[in-house]
Amino acid sequence: MDDGRQAKWWSRPATGRPGRDEPESRGGGEGDAPSVRPGTPGPTGSTAPADNPVPPAGQEPQEPAPYRPAGTPLHEPDAYSTPPYGGPGPWAPAPPVQRPTPAHGTPVPPQAVPPQAAPLPPQPSPVPPQATPVPSSSSQWLQYDPWGAPGQPLTQVGPPAGTEPGSRKNRRGGAFAGMLLLTLVASGIGGGVGAYVERTGGLTTVELPQASHDNGDRAPESVAGIAASALPSVVTLHVSGTAESGTGTGFVLDARGHILTNNHVVAPAGSSGDITVTFSSGETAAAELVGKDSGYDLAVVRVRGVSGLKPLPLGNSDNVRVGDPVVAIGAPFDLSNTVTSGIISAKQRPITAGGEKGDGSDISYVDALQTDAPINPGNSGGPLVDTQAHVIGINSAIRAADSGKGTERGGQSGSIGLGFAIPINQGKRVAEELINTGKATHPVIGVTLDMKFTGDGAKVGEKGPEDGPAVTKGGPAAKAGIRSGDVITEVQGQRVHSGEELIVKIRAHRPGDRLELRLTRGGEERSVTLTLGSASGT
Repeated sequence: MDDGRQAKWWSRPATGRPGRDEPESRGGGEGDAPSVRPGTPGPTGSTAPADNPVPPAGQEPQEPAPYRPAGTPLHEPDAYSTPPYGGPGPWAPAPPVQRPTPAHGTPVPPQAVPPQAAPLPPQPSPVPPQATPVPSSSSQWLQYDPWGAPGQPLTQVGPPAGTEPGSRKNRRGGAFAGMLLLTLVASGIGGGVGAYVERTGGLTTVELPQASHDNGDRAPESVAGIAASALPSVVTLHVSGTAESGTGTGFVLDARGHILTNNHVVAPAGSSGDITVTFSSGETAAAELVGKDSGYDLAVVRVRGVSGLKPLPLGNSDNVRVGDPVVAIGAPFDLSNTVTSGIISAKQRPITAGGEKGDGSDISYVDALQTDAPINPGNSGGPLVDTQAHVIGINSAIRAADSGKGTERGGQSGSIGLGFAIPINQGKRVAEELINTGKATHPVIGVTLDMKFTGDGAKVGEKGPEDGPAVTKGGPAAKAGIRSGDVITEVQGQRVHSGEELIVKIRAHRPGDRLELRLTRGGEERSVTLTLGSASGT
């Protein structure tokens, strides 16, 4: 070679064929160097490399000794600029240029100029055929692997096989369609199961937790304990007459069948009406009127032929204190065996009820117990009991919110937490008199009051009934020195503000009781003591 460079391994000539325009041997004179064939021993006894084999992997390439023949060059300059000196020739594409990196700084041997060779017809090559490389940029050649599997392209343009955008999009579309189909199937199954559960109550039988059955015992002082003790003694009364009818409550007084209730409960029956008693067990019996008193608003009826009656024990209303718990039992609006609870909110509350007749004969005067236990129409005549299930009062009236005219007995107004009961001490005395004599007695002081007086206190009038004296001759007041025009302001130390309050305070006592009164006469205050008289009730 004329320039001293060795040909690369990929440009070696085929063995056994002379190159183009290359003589078999180069003759010369004595001074000529003998011709050297590839693969024959050289002057030094070495063999010229017919091939430039690729050094094994991991070994450094060995640089051959340069060979510099004497004489003329072996061939003419390359007119076609064959590789590696120029572009590809017209008969073959140029192989890709490799730029191996030297190992450990070993210099890369310079490229030798290949000899000129005549074009040869295509011959089978011992090297497996490779795909023609596609010219591309230098970055594409970095993907070339000379040790790759035979038959595979040296380079691959674009993304790896199977990763084309279209294929990825198709796979995504398929995955989305699969997920959508799975969702629809799951929704259908879930809807079907939900509908089945809703219609049949579930896939299995549902059993909810529940407390075990108890024996029903309650503390005697609890509302439930009080109700269990008192209810068998409470009855519901249905009264009918020629003009009207009504419903109320009562309670058993003794085993003989006497029942205590309000006068306004039995009043619709008149003298020829019917009274029916219904017990807590549901049994009914006819009742007859024993006696009544409109001034106290109390009445006693009796049932006959009924056995197993349980009397309700009576308490002492004088022992009641404000704030004590109480239970009211009755049949509000004909709802039998109704139990409500509350407290005593006040005591010695003077009230008047009735007065529908206009002549005052049906007005009742009560020094009442006030309670916030709900009392409604139909509760009248029922018991107000304490924590021992003892009767301390008879439910009789409520304060009506709609009229504002005072306490009502027979109206249909609901409870506003202002209920009034007749103290049982007064009810016991009146009931005993009604059972024994058919009538009740009223305590009196023997005066006629001026009910139109608007001042503070109860004023003794100027004239009595039928223009008689206002102070009854020989009566309790006359004996105590009370005169017409005197204003009574206190009874037993309790303040009196009106004539109604004086009547209430007097009727809270029994005939024969001694009372101390304070009065004003001519601007002077006086104290007097008298013994209560007696008058028959109506």
